[in-house]
Formats: sequence, C-alpha cells, structure tokens
Amino acid sequence: MSDIHNPKTDPDPASNTEKDPDDWVTGDEPMTGAQGSYLKTLSEQAKEPDAFAEDLSKAEASKRIDALREKLKM
Repeated sequence: MSDIHNPKTDPDPASNTEKDPDDWVTGDEPMTGAQGSYLKTLSEQAKEPDAFAEDLSKAEASKRIDALREKLKM
C-alpha cells in the first residue's frame, strides 16, 4: 500500500478544491466569458446592475458571483 495521497480516494474530496480567489495564480487576469455571462445574469436577477462590470478580474468576478448567489439563496 502506498503512502502517496490519492485525491480520488479522499473521504472529503472537496476539502482542497476551493481556493480563495485572492490566492488564484490567474486571479488578476480578465474574467472569462462564462463568468461575465453568469455575473450579468445574476446581477439582473438580484436587481444589482452595478455588480457587473466588463473590466473585472477573474478573482473579483468570482467574489461577486458568490455574493450574488448568497443573496439569491442559490
């Protein structure tokens, strides 16, 4: 039996899959098209149009998506 960690057999596989957006290596890059589309939709649903901006970074878009999902109880 090997002592090497195998994420496929980890009893809590999500424990290390979510990083704080501030710690992302690519967090300063422009948000992706999918993030932009989803953020736009969420901002409209939450009636917070100012939550969407085209010049957001990936990290900032992720934080805003999380905040809007929380507000919308998603």
